[in-house]
Amino acid sequence: MAGNPAKKLGLRASGENITNDAADHRQSALDRLILFLATGLGVGRIPRAPGTFGSLVGLPLAWGVQCLPPTWQYIATALVFAIGVPICERGARLLHAKDPGAVVFDEIAAFPVIFLFMPFQTATAVAGFLLFRLFDISKPWPCRPVERLPGGLGIMADDLVAGLYSGAALLCVARWLPLG
Repeated sequence: MAGNPAKKLGLRASGENITNDAADHRQSALDRLILFLATGLGVGRIPRAPGTFGSLVGLPLAWGVQCLPPTWQYIATALVFAIGVPICERGARLLHAKDPGAVVFDEIAAFPVIFLFMPFQTATAVAGFLLFRLFDISKPWPCRPVERLPGGLGIMADDLVAGLYSGAALLCVARWLPLG
């Protein structure tokens, strides 16, 4: 069986992935990189509240995107979302789940969306973070339906919607409360 190409790829005869640790060492360097990105530089592997900790990783990304000229902010935000779809899809497959909690790239990618129309400052960052966690956890309509989209698109889409809701709510809050 040592020459079996399916075994070398970490596959069973039926085509299913091997779920034990023996297959982990057979992951390619690309798969390890994708898992590293999908888990938010490993933050998603924190056993409690990985989405919350992953969201924290989104804050520096949002700040970095805000340093770009306005047109490039939109382009960068769209690119992060676009590359997130295959990263989340492959990360989920490597972790043998449809939408594993350890995959937090979707939370990270939502943060530039939150701050597209609001300056990134300490107060707005705190408020945006809290609003995003509220919307990401409560999943108001249409978060649940878009979450059912196939593969990485479904993983990313509900966080995109939560990010849009958070950005809109942040704009409303900023009208009544001095945030910066």
